[in-house]
Amino acid sequence: MANEAKPCPCDIGDRSDYGGLGQEVQIEHIKAYIVKPSSGSDKAVIVIQDIFGWELPNTRYMADMLAANGYIAICPDFFVGKEPWNPTKDWSTFQEWLTDKKPTDINKEVDAVLKYLKEQCGAKRIGAVGFCWGGVATHYLALLYPEIKAGVSVYGIVREREDRYALKSPTLFIFGENDNFIPLDQVSTLEANLKGKCSVDFQVKIFPGQTHGFVHRKREDINSADKPQIEEARKDMVNWLNKYI
Repeated sequence: MANEAKPCPCDIGDRSDYGGLGQEVQIEHIKAYIVKPSSGSDKAVIVIQDIFGWELPNTRYMADMLAANGYIAICPDFFVGKEPWNPTKDWSTFQEWLTDKKPTDINKEVDAVLKYLKEQCGAKRIGAVGFCWGGVATHYLALLYPEIKAGVSVYGIVREREDRYALKSPTLFIFGENDNFIPLDQVSTLEANLKGKCSVDFQVKIFPGQTHGFVHRKREDINSADKPQIEEARKDMVNWLNKYI
């Protein structure tokens, strides 16, 4: 997700050719990728895409990782059939592209997915994890949906607004120290405001030396120097979900 002061989309990174272990389903007006753990579970996580869409293999890999940790993981198409961002596009058109894909305009889709998880999958406790664009969406859900028992917002843009800090769900915020799109002063402001205005548990964690996209778009198998932090961030994500779901 681009910073408002620097409206340039993030790099797609190490795009994986990963195929996925789950299946695609239709949920009312949207499609979704869903993967279930090998043993039954009543815990679910909504995995929210970045600007590259719900079909990005890297994001499906994250969903499969969560399923391996005991969660029903579902990655809906929050763009509702609209074309995801393509890195070959002209950067100057990004804001125009984003106009009808606001991460704070997803209530209809979230409601449909929550209903599906409860009625079709038997989910009783539900969390959310989002990357980039999805990190913003996860932050948004944590403000509005107390039934979301835990959120993990991974390098979501920080907007300074008074209505962004009264979280209803315990939320972990993950950032990279060298993220060109999210300056550290914005992260510090977020943490300070949360300390003053948030009544539920939260954590803001910055990973030294890491760049935007490192958790899901940087492959640990070909980035050996970054592997420990990639794995730590993913472990933090799972531990946070385990704690509150």
